Amino acid sequence: MPSASRSDFLASEHGASADVVIAGAGVMGASLAYWLSHLDPALRVILIERDTRFERASSSLSASSIRQQFTTPVNIALSAFGIRFLREASLTLSTDEHPVELGLREPGYLYLAGEKEESALREAHRIQVACRAKVALLEPRALAERFGWLNVNDLALGSLGLSGEGWFDGPALHRALLRKARTQGTQLVAGEVVGLDFGMQRSSEDWPAASVLLADGTRIACGHFVNAAGPWSGSLAHKLGIELPVRARRRTVFVLSSPAALPGCPLIIDHSGFWLRPEGDRWLFGSPPIDDSDDLPLEPDWREFDDVAWARLAHRIPALEAARVEHAWSGYYEINTLDHNAVLGPHPEHRNLWFMSGFSGHGMQHAPGAGLALAQWILGGEPLAINIRPLGFDRILSGKPLLELNVIG
Repeated sequence: MPSASRSDFLASEHGASADVVIAGAGVMGASLAYWLSHLDPALRVILIERDTRFERASSSLSASSIRQQFTTPVNIALSAFGIRFLREASLTLSTDEHPVELGLREPGYLYLAGEKEESALREAHRIQVACRAKVALLEPRALAERFGWLNVNDLALGSLGLSGEGWFDGPALHRALLRKARTQGTQLVAGEVVGLDFGMQRSSEDWPAASVLLADGTRIACGHFVNAAGPWSGSLAHKLGIELPVRARRRTVFVLSSPAALPGCPLIIDHSGFWLRPEGDRWLFGSPPIDDSDDLPLEPDWREFDDVAWARLAHRIPALEAARVEHAWSGYYEINTLDHNAVLGPHPEHRNLWFMSGFSGHGMQHAPGAGLALAQWILGGEPLAINIRPLGFDRILSGKPLLELNVIG
């Protein structure tokens, strides 16, 4: 379901201006616009979106889950903020006309390791516990006792999130953030950013200026410009003369049916690569892509289930051996090829050019915290809520990755 109809968007106007212009009205742009307009109601914010029905947007196609089990402290902090925000979203984002219900469920994530992966799982657990995540390590016997339907014969260890992990309605979160931002004064413009001019002058040294060029020839003067174009943020940065290692990589989600009952089933991450979680009376399933080329068409790659993953699923959960694929869909991960972590913050040479992209599959859960921290950084010079500076653009220029080891898909 799209987050906004075409009629919600205004045509671009010559001579328009804003304090902050954001390219991309997906969940990242919507979150940033929400927080900017919340923190400073007088601020003029414009969101520019070319896919006005969000038909190809990751925000509309996400499997929408949240976990604390990362290996970089900044990601764990973003997740900790994210779960608090999701739990309170019905109060924070609802309006009289549009109550918000995200259907949040928290059965946890269950990472499964064989002997080769055991030491890495223990190291990840050490980092997570140090960051106050509630995660338990389970030996094979404990796994079998807790999840009787799980084949543990070739497992060495499991890691189960005890709190703050599960799944929710991501498109509903996107719609709610976008709607709330609009009620707070954010303007939506249908258009495509094709250029950025830093040559404009403004009287205030504290609030720089730029000029955004749209494909229809419109120029919008602004104080700050944010690249939140999701899977297309790398190509947009290239148009601006900046190299950003973010690429659109297709991921397929399969919807399975089975009469099998798996009591207490969490979101499972198997060491062979697949993931699985319940969705009503169905199951959502994904596995690493066979073809991981850039910008593939958004058509499911059925081989990923039929040729590779089915046998692995049947081995791990024998009760799902007869599971049927009902349908499937594909969406893009915005993969940061440097280190699978987000790029958040200003460009060091252009202090009014900001980045909010490259989340590599964990963007939906991190959008609320990333939006608040970046809004604080833009408005006040410091990301007070969460220290997102480790995710800054400097590491892109230096080629020094901040590696996230718990990458799914």
